[in-house]
Amino acid sequence: MTDRWALAPAEDGGADVAPLGPDGLPAGPVRRESDLAAAVRSRPEVTRWVWRSTAEVYPRLLATGVRVERCYDIEDAETLLLGHEGRYGEPRSAAAALARLRGGPVPPDPPQRAAEPGAQSPLFEPAGTRLPLPDLLAVYAEQLRRHEKTSHPDRMRLLTAAESAGMLVAAEMNRAGLPWSAEVHRGLLHDLLGDRYAGGGEPRRLAELAEEVSAAFGRRVRPDLPADVVKAFAQAGIKVKSTRRWEIRTIDHPAVEPLLEYKKLYRIWVAHGWSWLQDWVRDGRFRPEFLAGGTVTGRWVTNGGGALQIPKVIRRAVVADPGWRLVVADADQMEPRVLAAISRDPGLMEVAGRASDLYQAVSDRAFSGDRNQAKLAVLGAVYGQTSGDGLKNLAALRRRFPKAVAYVDEAARAGEEGRLVRTWLGRTCPPAAGAGEDTAEEAGIPVGEEEPEGQAGWAPGYASTNSRARGRFARNFVVQGSAADWALLLLAALRRACAELKAELVFFQHDEVIVHCPAEEADAVAEAIRESAALAGRLTFGETPVRFPFTTAVVECYADAK
Repeated sequence: MTDRWALAPAEDGGADVAPLGPDGLPAGPVRRESDLAAAVRSRPEVTRWVWRSTAEVYPRLLATGVRVERCYDIEDAETLLLGHEGRYGEPRSAAAALARLRGGPVPPDPPQRAAEPGAQSPLFEPAGTRLPLPDLLAVYAEQLRRHEKTSHPDRMRLLTAAESAGMLVAAEMNRAGLPWSAEVHRGLLHDLLGDRYAGGGEPRRLAELAEEVSAAFGRRVRPDLPADVVKAFAQAGIKVKSTRRWEIRTIDHPAVEPLLEYKKLYRIWVAHGWSWLQDWVRDGRFRPEFLAGGTVTGRWVTNGGGALQIPKVIRRAVVADPGWRLVVADADQMEPRVLAAISRDPGLMEVAGRASDLYQAVSDRAFSGDRNQAKLAVLGAVYGQTSGDGLKNLAALRRRFPKAVAYVDEAARAGEEGRLVRTWLGRTCPPAAGAGEDTAEEAGIPVGEEEPEGQAGWAPGYASTNSRARGRFARNFVVQGSAADWALLLLAALRRACAELKAELVFFQHDEVIVHCPAEEADAVAEAIRESAALAGRLTFGETPVRFPFTTAVVECYADAK
C-alpha cells in the first residue's frame, strides 16, 4: 500500500484520486469520489497528497476540519524548477507545464486575484487551470525527472518539500487568524488621532498638525502632499529633495516637528485606521492572506491587510484569548549565521556556534572589541556596502573570515556576469533580464524610514543593465534566500510539533514567528521552537557547529514582546 496519493478537485465538489508509485505515475485506477473532504478523511494512511495547488485545495479541506500531514504542490514546484533552469518568469501553471511537456502552445498564467477582506479563496482563480488527473500526473512525473537533473537533486527535493510545507502553514495561518482586539485598536486610534469627523475627513489630531505645519510656513500647506511640502521649504529658502524622515529631521525649521508627527500618524490612519479595522478584523481575528515564497528570495508576503507592516504602536491590539498566550520568537542574528553555514568558513562557524552574541564575538576577533563596527562589517559583506569605511571593515573581515567573504564575493561576481546564482538548497536568482523587477527589500538594500517594511518602492538603478546593482542583489540573495529556505524547514518542524498540542501558528515574517497557545502549553511551545530551529539547521545545511538561537517571549500582548 502506498502512502502517496494524487488528488484533483472536481467542479461538482468531488475529487479524482489515485495511488502513486515511485515514478509519480498511478499505481492503481483513478477513482471519482463524490466529496473532496471525505476522499481525504477516508485515507488516514496517506502521508503526502499530490495536487495542483495548495491554495485551491487546502482551504476547502480546512473548512471541513480536515488537516493533511504533507503535500506536493505541483505549481509551486514548477516555479522552483523553472527558476533553476534559468527560465524564471515563464508561465508556471500546471496547464503551462503540460503544454511544454507535449510541445504545444503555452498558455499564460491567469491574473493574480486581488485581495479581498475576509476572503479565503486561492491566489489564482481555478477556472481554466484545472487538469484531468492523468494529465496532472504526467506533469508530476516529469517534475520528478527534472529534479534529478538539478545541480544538487537531494537539496532541490528538500526545497520543494519545504515550500509545499510552507504552503500548508500559510493556509492554516490564514484559517486561524492573528488574535486581535478591535476594542483595544479603537482605543489606540482615538488616543493617537483624536475624534473622527463625519464624511471621512482627517481625524482631529491630523487636522491640528496640518494647521501647525501651515502656520509654520505662513501659508496653507498640505502635509500629505510631498510636492507641496518641498515647495513650501523651497519658498522658505531650504532645498530638500524629498520629504523622507531622515532628510527632513536634519532641517532647522518650526514646521519640521509637526510635519514629522503628522507623517507618522497619517500612515497609521491610512494603513491601520478605522477603515482597515472594519475591513480586516472579524470575530477577534485579523486574517490577512499569507503567501509562502512570495518573493524571488523565498521570503513571505501577504496579499492584502499589510500583516508584515504592523506598526509597533498598533501591536498593542494583538492580544491572546483569555487563558492563552502568545509565544513570540525572533531568530538572533540570522543572516551572519546563515552565511557561516553556507560558506563553511571555519572561523565564522565557530563564532556562530557560540551561545554568546555573534557580533561581539566577531568584534573580539577582528575589530578590537568594537561591536558596532563588527556588525557594520558583517552586514556590509552581505548587503554589498563596500565603499568608504565599509571597504576598510570588509578588509578586516576578510582577513579573519576569508571563506565567508569569498562566498558572497563570488556570488556578486556571478551576478554581475549574468550567471545564475542559487541558495544552498537550490532556489535560483532570476537571470539578468528580470533583475529590474525586484524590490529593494527583496534585493536586501536597506530602505528609508518612509518605506513601509515589506513594500519598499522599486530600487533605483536596479535595471538589468546595471551589473553592479545585480551583483549586490546576488550577493544578498545567497544569504537571504538560504535563510528563507531554513525558515521553511523551521516552520514545517514547528507545525508538526504544534499538531500534538492545542497551539496554533498565527504569524510569520522572515525571522519572527508567533504561536498562540493555552498558557499551560507556552513552555512546551518555546522548547518546540528551539528544537525546530536546530532541526531545520541540520536538515538545511547538514552537520555544522552553527546554532540558530531564538529570543522568545511569552506574553498576552504582542507589543510586550519587545
